[in-house]
Amino acid sequence: MSPSSGCALCEAASITTRYHEDDKCWIADCLICRVPMVVWRFHGSSPPPDVREALLEQLAVVADSFFAGCAWHYDDHMRRIPDHYHGHARARSLRPG
Repeated sequence: MSPSSGCALCEAASITTRYHEDDKCWIADCLICRVPMVVWRFHGSSPPPDVREALLEQLAVVADSFFAGCAWHYDDHMRRIPDHYHGHARARSLRPG
């Protein structure tokens, strides 16, 4: 899908630390929770399985370094922006119940 007007993730402003950028995604610290977040470059909530896997692989590279040996998990429950695929890497100790 093409970029959507008014979508903060489509805008892709470099506000926080940017770790990675390519034609499929960008990875930066989430403005709200300050953990690495991968964002699909296309406006839509459901990337094809192979694309989602590639995005999470890129996030894993960043998260492994960011969390420096501590356990972490993927969280791609899109709470605040449900119509644009993105996923966070979160420390296991912060994982909800």
